[in-house]
Amino acid sequence: MLGRSRRLCGSWGASRSRRGSGPTELQMTAARTSAAIPHSREAQSSITGAVPSRTRGPPPLSVPVRVSPGGAAPGRGRGRGSARLGPARPGMLLRVRSAVSHLVAGLGPGPGAQPPAEPRHGGGGGSGTGGEEGSRAAAFCRPAFLQLTPEELRRADDHTGRAVQSPRDGRRRLPWSTGYAEVINAGKSQHNEDQACCEVVFVERRPSPRGHLPCRDGSGEPDRSRKGFYFHYWALFDGHAGSGAAVMASKRLHLHICEQLRDLVDILQDPSPPPICLQHDAELSQAEESGEVPSDALPRFHLEKAVSHESLVIGAIENAFKRMDEQIEQERASQHISGGCCALAAVYLMGKFYVANAGDSRAIIIRNGEIIPMSREFTPETERQRLQFLAFLRPELLGKEFTHLEFPRRIQPKELGKKMLYRDQSMNGWAYKKIEEDDLKFPLIYGEGKKARVMATIGVTRGLGDHDLKVFSSNIHIKPFLSCFPEVRVYDLTQYEHCPDDVLVLGTDGLWDVTNDKEVASVVMEVLTSYEPNDPCRYTMVAQELVVRSRGVLKERGWRLPNDKLGSGDDISVFVIPLGGPGNYM
Repeated sequence: MLGRSRRLCGSWGASRSRRGSGPTELQMTAARTSAAIPHSREAQSSITGAVPSRTRGPPPLSVPVRVSPGGAAPGRGRGRGSARLGPARPGMLLRVRSAVSHLVAGLGPGPGAQPPAEPRHGGGGGSGTGGEEGSRAAAFCRPAFLQLTPEELRRADDHTGRAVQSPRDGRRRLPWSTGYAEVINAGKSQHNEDQACCEVVFVERRPSPRGHLPCRDGSGEPDRSRKGFYFHYWALFDGHAGSGAAVMASKRLHLHICEQLRDLVDILQDPSPPPICLQHDAELSQAEESGEVPSDALPRFHLEKAVSHESLVIGAIENAFKRMDEQIEQERASQHISGGCCALAAVYLMGKFYVANAGDSRAIIIRNGEIIPMSREFTPETERQRLQFLAFLRPELLGKEFTHLEFPRRIQPKELGKKMLYRDQSMNGWAYKKIEEDDLKFPLIYGEGKKARVMATIGVTRGLGDHDLKVFSSNIHIKPFLSCFPEVRVYDLTQYEHCPDDVLVLGTDGLWDVTNDKEVASVVMEVLTSYEPNDPCRYTMVAQELVVRSRGVLKERGWRLPNDKLGSGDDISVFVIPLGGPGNYM
């Protein structure tokens, strides 16, 4: 059952990310509350669970939204080239003192705090600590809902032990009894560059008349009782080349989604088709006073494109990703935002799940044993034609070093004049062409599978951040080839009967690199059958088991799976969200 604590544009959970950005023009104040709800079963002894520490959430933004407790907790600096927070700590006393100071700085009101009765509206500069919080927007942290102690933060950073971290008994449960688990990589980067966020957000209607629809009963008066609605939000951010973009996205993306939805509060709660055009404030005010219905609300007799409420939500999510990426670009210098991130977000709104993916993370629904893909990976191979077409239209982006054509292998100078297999932006198949001088350049897309790279540099083609990414030892920017727009898939929960064993699984590529969809579904069903349907810990146990099986066991030849193949050496993060069962929906 969801807790009823509220926060302004705040959160029920926590944040993680690979690339992310948040609204620069927005400012809001956040009031936080937390409630400790004990789990019914302790974490398995074979898994070292982490007791979450709380840290400071996103800087104040001016978005009048209520949210449940959460936010990201500043921890120690992570990511390539990032510095640890706090001064040098030569001894145990200094280490403890520094860790405690960071914890205390991020603590919100205690369990007894009362939620605000009405949404608060932040002023232009936010609260008095807004500047300080803003400066920490991209500082490394772990998800606040984990509530890790200083000792657990240290253990979570251990590349040798690779202890699995998840919410434990006696800690605050996530909405819908969501399960979560994560583990650090085997040493490929200094810190865990994944980030996670889980929130319950209240979207409040804008105070201005713009976007308000008059009642269709002829009164011309908008329904003042419709102040807003809630949406539930889960997101994973898989960072690369540093954790800055992932951290910022984990703290801001849900706020951008909230801001985009504010214009739709009345529209989404009105069963009538959406208006083609929102009236200007002055025009609408005059119409309300006169009792006239705007002409756009009247039936049309000429052909118009049908626009559904669902498509409006999809557009809001897409624009939120764009605004997030723009914020990272604008603040990357002042906030020291490093690298980029893939972003996978699930939004539950008005009976539907909207799953948005930009990158190589993945989401699947397991319903009655059936696997339903809710995303696809965006890599140089899956987006080959889009990349080649852009390079064909704008050859200057290739810097005279690359060719947009694809060949089965690198061409040697001695092969000039010969005919070789190739394909361009318009082809799915292959054909032969005579090799010319220009074909000797390095191909835009090189390699295959997980080793495919754009300009021999990056293996994902969608995500947030990477604004300063260049080809090694050159001035060729790669960002023009990377898209921040997600693919959004919709699942209508009201169309099906769901049982407590039906779940939505979100995972970063550390999970999917070594575990396929069928294996994930098998683990889910195996673990869930060993727990009572009303046990709130069962989904956390599933998440832990998925992480443990993908990580493997440390042996003489590294981390190994039961079949002795290499386990995942990447950061692994998993959400397991139940779709059915009593008391799951607000």
